[in-house]
Amino acid sequence: MKKTFTITHPKIKYERLIDGVKHEVKKYIKRERNKTLPVDADYWDFDCKFGLTEAEAEEVHLTEINKHIDKAASENLTSFYIEIIAKEGFRQFKSNIDDEEYED
Repeated sequence: MKKTFTITHPKIKYERLIDGVKHEVKKYIKRERNKTLPVDADYWDFDCKFGLTEAEAEEVHLTEINKHIDKAASENLTSFYIEIIAKEGFRQFKSNIDDEEYED
């Protein structure tokens, strides 16, 4: 999803438009997570960016997107850019070397 959301409408209240954006983002993430994983992947990971425009967008963590949308709403912005790209995720396992040192 690469999209610039415009938050202006003559009849719909600003708060409802913000809720609609959050719902659309949540629906997209759910749809991507339900897709079949590649054989070697463990989970779906996401690369996310948020900014006023595509050129100004900065990397953010997936869990911080709603916070950035709320911040944009508090500043009464009329538009902002969100980019969410799904990719395969691979689990990283910790080594047991640290555990063996503390068994003494």
